[in-house]
Amino acid sequence: MDANINAKNTGLSAGRFAIYALLVLVALYYLAPLYVMLTTSVKTLDQIREGNLLDFPTHPTMAAWGKAWSTACTGVTCGGLQPYFWNSVRMVVPAVLISSFIGSLNGYVLAHWRFRGSTVLFTAMMVGCFIPFQVVILPMARLLGLAGLSNTTTGLVCVHIVYGIAFTTLFFRNYYVSVPEELVNAARIDGAGFFTIYRRIIFPLSLPIFMVCFIWQFTQIWNDFLFGVVFGGSDAQPVTVALNNLVNTSTGVTEYNVNMAAAIIAALPTLVLYMVAGKYFVRGLTAGAVKG
Repeated sequence: MDANINAKNTGLSAGRFAIYALLVLVALYYLAPLYVMLTTSVKTLDQIREGNLLDFPTHPTMAAWGKAWSTACTGVTCGGLQPYFWNSVRMVVPAVLISSFIGSLNGYVLAHWRFRGSTVLFTAMMVGCFIPFQVVILPMARLLGLAGLSNTTTGLVCVHIVYGIAFTTLFFRNYYVSVPEELVNAARIDGAGFFTIYRRIIFPLSLPIFMVCFIWQFTQIWNDFLFGVVFGGSDAQPVTVALNNLVNTSTGVTEYNVNMAAAIIAALPTLVLYMVAGKYFVRGLTAGAVKG
């Protein structure tokens, strides 16, 4: 009996070890590009030319980071990524907050204040989630021109709000469906109106799904290139467009260390966001964000 138990435990231990070993290998494979980017960004050009990608820096330096941030050429200007980075911040923050709040109200209505045609409206909004960006470029450009918002940060904010509402509505609606209908009906019987119920009952329960939408929208908007290059003027281009211009601007020797440093700077906000708030994203999803 004891021998059978020991053999079974040994088999479980071996299986667990194999699973962990596989996970470690997959993690190393996944992190290898990040390692190459980080090490290359602190290498000198001489070491980059003479060594290989996996060599560890012999004389680490942050000069490439300083150049990528403040003096690298992004086309005809040589001010680095700094102004474009702050363009992205000014674009992302209002777009994320506004699209999440509107999506929250829409989800609340579609989940607990159903009206004739609400199902059709919800289906139409879901179709909007799957429309390719390229399809809306021409009509969006026309509307921005008529509104006088072409080539401005405000115009980019409006574009991302409109395009993000479909996704945030989907998330919030599916989350609010899990809120008991009896709770909302009891508040109605007590005389509470639309906004009172939202403020007193729905909103306090919404932290997990707000975190999901914040992370989702922040990632989508910060990493967007197409809308930025089409609708962003020379003074309103986001950091992704500037990164592309920096990498494709050559005045002789290609400075791979500067390019890698610039790529990490452009990706750093989303990396930090997932490191800090990734657990809330998972909690929000498991709490009902993709349920229903």
